[in-house]
Amino acid sequence: MKLLTLTLLTITASAQPAGIFEGRGDLGITPKTGSLEFDPATSEYRVTGGGANIWAAEDAMYFAWKHLSGDITFTADVHFLGTGAAAHRKAVLMIRQDLTPGSAYADVALHGDGLTSLQFRPAFGAQTQEIRSTVAGPTRIRIERRGNSFTVFAGMPGAELTATAPQVVQLSDPVYLGIAVCSHDANVLETAVFSNVQVTQSRSAAPPQRYRSKITVYDLASKSATTVYQADEVIEAPNWSRDGKFLLVNTGGSLFRLPVAGGIEAKLEKIELGPGGYRCNNDHDFSRDGRLLAFSASSPTSRQSQVYLAQADGAGARLMTPLAPSYFHGWSPDGKWLAFVAQRDGKAFHLFRVSVNGGEEQRLTSQGPYDDGPEYTPDGKWIYFNSQRSGGWDIWRMPVDGAGSEDAKAEHVTNDELEDWFPHFSPDGKWLLVFSFPKGTENHNGKMEGVQLRLMPAPGRKLKPAKLEVLTTFFGGQGTINVNSWSPDSKKFAYVVYEPLK
Repeated sequence: MKLLTLTLLTITASAQPAGIFEGRGDLGITPKTGSLEFDPATSEYRVTGGGANIWAAEDAMYFAWKHLSGDITFTADVHFLGTGAAAHRKAVLMIRQDLTPGSAYADVALHGDGLTSLQFRPAFGAQTQEIRSTVAGPTRIRIERRGNSFTVFAGMPGAELTATAPQVVQLSDPVYLGIAVCSHDANVLETAVFSNVQVTQSRSAAPPQRYRSKITVYDLASKSATTVYQADEVIEAPNWSRDGKFLLVNTGGSLFRLPVAGGIEAKLEKIELGPGGYRCNNDHDFSRDGRLLAFSASSPTSRQSQVYLAQADGAGARLMTPLAPSYFHGWSPDGKWLAFVAQRDGKAFHLFRVSVNGGEEQRLTSQGPYDDGPEYTPDGKWIYFNSQRSGGWDIWRMPVDGAGSEDAKAEHVTNDELEDWFPHFSPDGKWLLVFSFPKGTENHNGKMEGVQLRLMPAPGRKLKPAKLEVLTTFFGGQGTINVNSWSPDSKKFAYVVYEPLK
């Protein structure tokens, strides 16, 4: 608490206006004092800052800010001076809740080596996460706030800017909007120049959209769905335990057990993953024998998702994919392999596998802009996945050792107007469950009306035209179903229905 008080006094004491900004100063632990020079003739801001990082649970930087409310578009041309001591020095356009080092925030960060990303801390003291831009070394960056949805853009002045996927960060008005520089090496200072700084706003911003999560079990025999648990927060991606007694879900960056019986007395039971500072996403599941748990998470040592393997109770987590981003999706039936999706060239997402004993990852696909959701068939002969390689999103399959040269062994399974994601086989190998979005839905990141869960008999050795039966249509999307959620007896499966709250 004493450190927090001293930090606030430091930035308040140095606060004074400069250009459009109301105040400025060092924020967090900054052994070297930063500065800002504003040139009224050119409207340029030369910002010099220190600090170890804008990352993890606390920030350290030089920050110039102003108070704003509502929807905001914040744009600037940015470049660093000099070669720099650290490749990850940062110049950012930031929107944050307050001036504490652990404040929730979202920013567009330009790194010294050209990496550009949407960084965000979803709550006070939480671990920072990021979504990387496909644009390297831009000189023009932008962050947009629409309600509590944040999108960043990057590119060159005069050209169309490239956007990342939006991210929700709940910030209440007013917020602190500003420019910041962090040296990434606290023993030095780094300087960046911000020019053509533009801020537009609308005070009619809608409040952040909140959701009620209804964890639901579908019974194939009765063709009925039952809500087993609900809460006014986003809960995601149920997996069925191998003994059939509980569901594994994630919320707020942690994993929880939920008794299948559910009901009014049901409570989420947190799975302790040890001291790694993991922030789990919705890609996780148990091995077929129930002894091991694979999960995907970011951490203080990795800004992007990586795949980990632990004991079923969460103990002894170890890193399986040193490279990032990587997202787990499927266990091989014999428990020897983990299938995952990863981005390795800065653009396309392809499929990989890694041995549970460790070692180098093995690439399984190489064509198309985006593959996802790899899952082994129960007989261990195929990996099914969803892909955009045919234009829309369809289900494909390949042999377990990969699609071969130029993916020649990949086979097209579904092909209709809906956008198909995340194929899931029943444990008995008889059924294939598919999560389908309305025609034209670009990705699975949003939540919307009209998503469907569809069922078809498991394909045989030779593919025939897919005939999918619609089981249920509802409001859902990201988090509804990711990794396999069938019950061990193949009679039921679990998923999440979302209900927008007013």
